[in-house]
Amino acid sequence: MEGVACCQRLKIKLVSRLRGDAQLYAFAAPQPKSKRGPKPKKGAPLPSLKQVLADPRTIWCQSAVPWYGGPLKQVEYGTGVCLWHTRGQDPVPLRGVLVRYEEKNERTGKITIKAAAFLCSDITDHTITPEQILGWYVSRGNIAVTFEEIRAHRGFETPRHWSVWAMGRTPPCLLGLFSLVVLMAQRLPPHELPLRHSGWYPKPEATFTDVLAAVRAHLWSVRNNTHSLENAPLCLIPAELWREVQQVLAYAA
Repeated sequence: MEGVACCQRLKIKLVSRLRGDAQLYAFAAPQPKSKRGPKPKKGAPLPSLKQVLADPRTIWCQSAVPWYGGPLKQVEYGTGVCLWHTRGQDPVPLRGVLVRYEEKNERTGKITIKAAAFLCSDITDHTITPEQILGWYVSRGNIAVTFEEIRAHRGFETPRHWSVWAMGRTPPCLLGLFSLVVLMAQRLPPHELPLRHSGWYPKPEATFTDVLAAVRAHLWSVRNNTHSLENAPLCLIPAELWREVQQVLAYAA
C-alpha cells in the first residue's frame, strides 16, 4: 500500500495484484460547511472482493487479453474506482479490476472458476482500459523471470555492500552480464540450444540455465584454445568423456 501511495506522489503508473482481503471504501461525500470538525478521509465500506465475485448482480464484461506465453485468453472482469485503507495509514485511491476465468485441468479435464484482483495507481487517466491493466501485469512476467534468473545464477541481491557507490555498480554489471550471456548464446550454432529435460515436467524452450551452460561449454571447448602452447602439459582424456564432463560442469557451476 505504501508503494501505491509513493507511485501516486511521483505520478508513476503502478500495476500490481490486489489482496483478496483488501479493505475497500467509497470516496467520502462532501461535508456540509455548517458541520465542524475534521473532514472524513473515506466513505462507507464496500463489499469484499469475495462478496463481489459471488454476487449475482455483479456486472461482468468479456474480453480477450494476452496471456502468459502469447495466446489470447477469454476472461470476464469487473472494474471500478475506490479507496484502499489500512489501519494507521491514509486511504489510497486506486482503480481495481476483478477478473474471473475458467481453467481446465489437462489431466482430469475438470474446469474450475478462478478469480484474481489487480490494481492501477492512476485513477486520473480515463483512457486506461481494464484490458491495458491486465496486459501490463502479464508483461511483468518476463521482467520477474529475468530478476529471478539473475538472483539464482549470478548472485543478484546477495552481495552485502557498505557503500552507496557499490550498490550503484553491482546491479547494472550483473544485468549487463545477463544480457551478454543471452546475446552470446544467440550467436552460437546450432540455432536451437540443447535442452536438459527433467522427468517431472516438459520444457518446450531453453531456460537461462540452458543458455548459461551452452555459453560455458563453448568457452571451455578445445577449439577456443587456439593460442595454447604446443608443448603444454597434456591430459589424455577421450573426447567423448571430456564433452560429458564439460556438460556436467557447465550445469553445475
